[in-house]
Amino acid sequence: RGAGRLKDRKTVITGGDSGIGRAVALAFAREGADVLFTHLEDEADDARETSRLVEDAGRKAVAVARDIRDEDNCRALIERAVTEFGRIDALVNNAAYQMSQPDGIEAITTEQFDRVMRTNVYGMFRLTKFALPHIPKGGSVINSTSVQAYKPSPHLLDYATTKGAIVTFTQGLAQMLAERGIRVNAVAPGPVWTPLIPATLPDTVEFGKQSPLGRPAQPAELAPAYVYLASQEAGFVTAEILNATGGTPLP
Repeated sequence: RGAGRLKDRKTVITGGDSGIGRAVALAFAREGADVLFTHLEDEADDARETSRLVEDAGRKAVAVARDIRDEDNCRALIERAVTEFGRIDALVNNAAYQMSQPDGIEAITTEQFDRVMRTNVYGMFRLTKFALPHIPKGGSVINSTSVQAYKPSPHLLDYATTKGAIVTFTQGLAQMLAERGIRVNAVAPGPVWTPLIPATLPDTVEFGKQSPLGRPAQPAELAPAYVYLASQEAGFVTAEILNATGGTPLP
């Protein structure tokens, strides 16, 4: 049960079918927000569960199957959000793709690099661009970056590159939009146990144990950071990267 910190807010979250995205959707709903979230076609079952959780919290859930690598899909997604809600108080660019490639840069195919870039960077850029006319003063954009932006793992070179780009995009856009009263921030998680991990990393036994806390985070431990950044409690917070790394110091 929340405290009404996002009462009647209208929010859009990419990658809301599982992991951090689902945790954020549920946390937003518990704080009083309606949630439209994206998922891929083959994640429809997971998306239904996210919708159920949001609705059980007493809020409206809208699940939209969209691959945000495509520009037309990004435009259609924002149009759907405006149709459903009339405005967007918080846009959470969370969807991401990664694939471990321990055999070096020569083994990263053009197809893999393109998928990572289009999902993690192009999708974020386009959705933000299309959403901005519908974000009122006092609204916010929240991006999911990563500890990888600052301490890149060699086997995640392309993924880490995109997360560094997200940090720069966040801080630059925040300055651009400050005069419009729209805040732009990001959350930089350390290792987090999500479905992305066993699906993309060959060895998960030691995953997260390198963090000072000695374990990976659970998605629910990250969600409060997004709630804070979307709330009026963070009304003077913009261009910030909120680190949640389990103790790994970041700039």
